[in-house]
Amino acid sequence: MSTLSKKQKFLKLLFYVIPHHAVSRVVYLVTRLRGPQVKPMIAWFVKSYAVDMNDAQEPEIGYYQTFNEFFTRPLKHDTRPIAPGDNTLACPCDGTVSQAGPVRSGAILQAKGRAYSALELLGGDKIMAAEFADGRFATIYLAPHDYHRIHMPLNANLVRMIHVPGRLFSVAEWTVEEIPHLFARNERMVCYFETAAGPLAMVLVGAINVSAIETVWSGQVVPPRAKKIGEFDYSHTRKTIGKGAEMGRFNMGSTVILLTGNKVEWLPHIQNGLKVRVGQLIGHFPT
Repeated sequence: MSTLSKKQKFLKLLFYVIPHHAVSRVVYLVTRLRGPQVKPMIAWFVKSYAVDMNDAQEPEIGYYQTFNEFFTRPLKHDTRPIAPGDNTLACPCDGTVSQAGPVRSGAILQAKGRAYSALELLGGDKIMAAEFADGRFATIYLAPHDYHRIHMPLNANLVRMIHVPGRLFSVAEWTVEEIPHLFARNERMVCYFETAAGPLAMVLVGAINVSAIETVWSGQVVPPRAKKIGEFDYSHTRKTIGKGAEMGRFNMGSTVILLTGNKVEWLPHIQNGLKVRVGQLIGHFPT
């Protein structure tokens, strides 16, 4: 385990006791305020987090009416080329790979010395978890300066979506190393697809200050806060989403966990610490 600073020790304790959802609800309201305070807020954020606005469809910060509009800004066309080919797997988001590798007997590595199960992550769905028991995964952290829309790694048919309520621990590197089963404890959206590469799941994990998670087919799903797991069946609707198309977004940042079956061969350099971008080639599969 890592050696925590005094500040991190205090924050770790604080994360266990503060009302995660209440804090995030306040952030939700603040990031949707309109008025003269919006431009200074965005300017401060751009400077503090070294946000590169050159790729933004609208690079002028005065254009955005709310902070959330800025945070979920679209990019210019072709700034994220999608890996070509019918048998390639493209990266779904900008960010940093925090962990990647095989799913070993249903276990997913969270950090050195810490793991959680695919069954936990997927809301207790045994049939879905079995699809990935010997597959592969990548956990991608979206930092504040990153682009926060999420795109499809390949052509896919949406089958199910599961909303799993939970806590909203921070997903910073040190908290992931310190808090057991963090990704299986935080609130999350599980999106399950059928593809030419076999089963594919994209898990959008919430975190403190993540004021909402949206999908293109259902709009805002989180919040409101729920107490029970919510399941949505799309198996009879033929919701097909093309490779590279937007599938969802974080209103404030968090983490995407991508799961594939054993048919996909991931590129060997997709490992922890790697900076990635939407559309980047990350794997192949036989057609």
